[in-house]
Amino acid sequence: MVYITQSAGRLVRALYEIVLKRGWAQLAEKALNLSKMVSKRMWSVQTPLRQFHGIPNEFLMKLEKKDLVWERYYDLSSQELGELIHSPKMGRPLHKFIHQFPKLTLSAHVQPITRTVLRVELTVTPDFLWDDKIHKYVEPFWIIVEDNDGEKILHHEYFLLKKQYIDKDHTLNFTVPIFEPLPAQYFVRVVSDKWLGSQTVLPVSFRHLILPEKYPPPTELLDLQPLPVTALRNPNYEKLYQDFKHFNPVQTQVFTVLYNTNDNVLVAAPTGSGKTICAEFAILRNHQEGPDATMCVVYIAPLEAIAKKQFSIWERKFGKGLGLRVVELTGETALDLKLLERGQIIISTPEKWDALSRRWKQRKYVQQVSLFIVDELHLIGGQGGQVLEVIVSRMRYISSQVNNKIRIVALSTSLANAKDLGEWIGASSHGLFNFPPVVRPVPLEIHIQGVDVSSFEARMQAMTKPTYTAIVQHAKNKEPAIVFVPTRKHVRLTAVDLMSYSHMVNPQSPDFLLGKQEELEPFVSQIREETLKETLRHGIGYLHEGLSSLDQEIVTQLFEAGRIQACVMSSSLCWGTPLTAHLVVVMGTQYYDGRENSHSDYPVSDLLQMMGLASRPLLDNAGKCVIFCHAPRKEYYKKFLYEAFPVESHLQHFLHDNFNAEVVAGVIENKHDAVDYLTWTFMYRRLPQNPNYYNLQGVSHRHLSDHLSELVENTVSDLEASKCIATEDEMELSPLNLGMIASYHYISYTTIERFSSLLSSETKMKGLLEILTSASEYDMIPIRPGEEDTVRRLINHQRFSFENPKCTDPHVKANALLQAHFSRQNIDGNLAIDQRDVLLSATRLLQAMVDVISSNGWLNLALLAMEVSQMVTQGMWERDSMLLQLPHLTKDLARRCQENPGKNIETVVDLVEMEDKERQELLKMPDAQLVDIARFCNRFPNIDLTYEVVGSEEVTPGKEVTLQVVLERDMEGRTEVGPVDSLRYPKTKEEGWWLVVGDTKTNQLLAIKRVSLQQKAKVKLDFTVPSEAGEKSYTLYFMCDSYLGCDQEYSFSVDVKGSGAGDHMEE
Repeated sequence: MVYITQSAGRLVRALYEIVLKRGWAQLAEKALNLSKMVSKRMWSVQTPLRQFHGIPNEFLMKLEKKDLVWERYYDLSSQELGELIHSPKMGRPLHKFIHQFPKLTLSAHVQPITRTVLRVELTVTPDFLWDDKIHKYVEPFWIIVEDNDGEKILHHEYFLLKKQYIDKDHTLNFTVPIFEPLPAQYFVRVVSDKWLGSQTVLPVSFRHLILPEKYPPPTELLDLQPLPVTALRNPNYEKLYQDFKHFNPVQTQVFTVLYNTNDNVLVAAPTGSGKTICAEFAILRNHQEGPDATMCVVYIAPLEAIAKKQFSIWERKFGKGLGLRVVELTGETALDLKLLERGQIIISTPEKWDALSRRWKQRKYVQQVSLFIVDELHLIGGQGGQVLEVIVSRMRYISSQVNNKIRIVALSTSLANAKDLGEWIGASSHGLFNFPPVVRPVPLEIHIQGVDVSSFEARMQAMTKPTYTAIVQHAKNKEPAIVFVPTRKHVRLTAVDLMSYSHMVNPQSPDFLLGKQEELEPFVSQIREETLKETLRHGIGYLHEGLSSLDQEIVTQLFEAGRIQACVMSSSLCWGTPLTAHLVVVMGTQYYDGRENSHSDYPVSDLLQMMGLASRPLLDNAGKCVIFCHAPRKEYYKKFLYEAFPVESHLQHFLHDNFNAEVVAGVIENKHDAVDYLTWTFMYRRLPQNPNYYNLQGVSHRHLSDHLSELVENTVSDLEASKCIATEDEMELSPLNLGMIASYHYISYTTIERFSSLLSSETKMKGLLEILTSASEYDMIPIRPGEEDTVRRLINHQRFSFENPKCTDPHVKANALLQAHFSRQNIDGNLAIDQRDVLLSATRLLQAMVDVISSNGWLNLALLAMEVSQMVTQGMWERDSMLLQLPHLTKDLARRCQENPGKNIETVVDLVEMEDKERQELLKMPDAQLVDIARFCNRFPNIDLTYEVVGSEEVTPGKEVTLQVVLERDMEGRTEVGPVDSLRYPKTKEEGWWLVVGDTKTNQLLAIKRVSLQQKAKVKLDFTVPSEAGEKSYTLYFMCDSYLGCDQEYSFSVDVKGSGAGDHMEE
């Protein structure tokens, strides 16, 4: 008997999995039921309550005799249950058990992607009480999508509901095929893997489903004679392309339109087709057209990594080759404006250009752009794509408003709906090239293998041996191979596994090492990471974001030089890497999404980018790509990797901040303008083409205008509620103070609303940091598996800790990382990357915060926020020694300076004023470090401030008084100020200053001005004196946003309606 029960469970489970893979819905349901009946040792017709221990059999028998559907039990109270079984005492436990029985509620949102593929967003909400004794840590479920007849399984996946996320909604995204004629509905069935009788069925109706329009055919690649480089007809230009004699077929076909006309152009071709050179044709045309003075080319790269890569290439090519000024924007507005003025080729990310071009009416350099190049335009459908859409729409709008034609050239991968994108950027039919995915200069052989293991980690382990085999098989002649894996952890593990397999097969000479070990050793010895040293000796390198820049440089050079055969990379590096290979292996196509607490698929655009790296135009006749994915996803990838995929807009979810910016800029002045603004967007082009994707129920003119009006109404009312804009007569729109602050500092309207409502005159440092890190900008900080404990330890060891912090909350994590930055705690790996993002946003957020606080007139809090800005730049607390700003200075050394006999050295100025000999005695540092300290001290701001109250003799009550301030910097022999000297701030920063007039007695801030001081500045501050007569004391503060210890404070008084002059100076 024991033997039978033990074996039956396994056998029935095996039957279930076979049937599931065959896609037989009804049989799969029966097999799963049978498997659960065996493990629970009960019939499926018996009451589900038999699965709980502690209910006497007689009551269970009574319940089974009642003819009640299981769902009805949820409506009964404990009293009614007691009456039902004639035992009032049992009512309560029964009620408890019924509500502990796993039950889920479902809702689904369906969006058609193409005419044959539907995207389903399923929201699963747990609706039962969790008990550790009964449910342990996880409850497994099967999610099965069945066709209209309940015969065929169209999609299935295994879903784990974890105890810690019981209170959350879980969102699952998957795709299912759809066939014409349209079925009436599909059924989504969620069945518990352990509990009999626990299942929820959701019918998804297609009654109102409108499939997208058919896509136009792609552009045919013509059989043209390859164009020689001499077609450029300019020896200076031809020198730039010495490496090759001819352009490739794609470049040849688009050459005439790009180089001989000024038309707007869209070039859509697979990654690795040489599209960047197509953009260079347009740059050369621009250069040839007009004098250097009028040339202003803006190149937009959707990701920082692409921008950096492109900057280094063009700096070399156009900067040195043609003497053009190539600049990369930094994100610091003041600095970017100077770069924009100076540069001829400006490289930027969408966010930086959005922040700069918002105020295009005031910034003439934005209006003078002559060529606007957008790379990877297909990312408009991915995360952050809305910014890309907004800036392209804005450049088209500017071009129509000013008398300067801005030429737009867009590059993207092959797309199904390229025609819509082309029309949106203003490309005519002969400026639109959309080549199919098979058109590659180097043909690509793609192999997709499904791995049928449902657990993510187990699946990754199951893929390592096939990955090794793939490299050995497909790169037989020692050609280079790149392996992409989801995370840093997997990078290291996979490299070590590949090394072990290679060592087992060939212990004497490593398979993947392509040179002599002795030649490699000088490079390997410079590497910091021990594991990497070991794998490199076996010919396997690896790259991830956490490696030091030197390590990354060495691995990249060894791989490019052909000394090592394999390189394992984390998937996020696919965009910025300069490496290409003969073979690319994508090991797993999912990553852990910390915000959803589940594994999500890579975007198709990332996969296409990885595949595109298997292309070495002058070296290979063909490239190879092997993709290992979870078996149920195989069909999906087959479809979208061999065919072009469509892109849709996401702008409708992100309209608020863009509307606010345009209202502030004066582009949108009423609701009619707002609807007009939407007609410039890509979303507007797609609405009639794929209405259901955008929640439209029809495509008539009426449907469209109602939809746009509703979008505008909802967005405007949200902005009004958060006090960013004001509406008059239900039509006219005008910006309010908070809206202006949000737009100027490039901050979300929800953040500015939160700042405005949470800050008060009583807020102290702890509250200020909490409000700062509660900003919506930090919503997107990833929470990775296993980070919870690290974040908890971090936050518990900080100056301001929390009562039981929620460590899966990105805002708590941001707070922990910010405080760790002030405490100078060492943070490495992924957390260091997150900390960099936290700091970069913090500067902007603090400037906005100062504006919000000063609008309320709170003096002390404004000064505190300015101090926090200094702390962020220098990475220290305001109570630490000022000397910690100096390079190479430790806390012990700072303490020694403070205790210096004779004179305590507490500030940078004290140190500067010491005799050289004494200073060397005190610091005891090598000369190189002393040079760094001297450089910092020279750069440290030394500013003279003088001021006077204009017309102080005749000040009457309630009158506006002007304070004139003159600032002059001692330049210490330098010609320009240069960036802030800070080792702990992650990028170059220009220093900024605030001038504040306040009344310390009443904690009132009367006037504030932001100043970016070079050598000399004259500033006027206006403020109103009180309505009573008498002598009033005020304080003038001069505050820096980057250095501690260089702020200045002056007291002065104004005699209101007094006969004598009331301007007394004292410091």
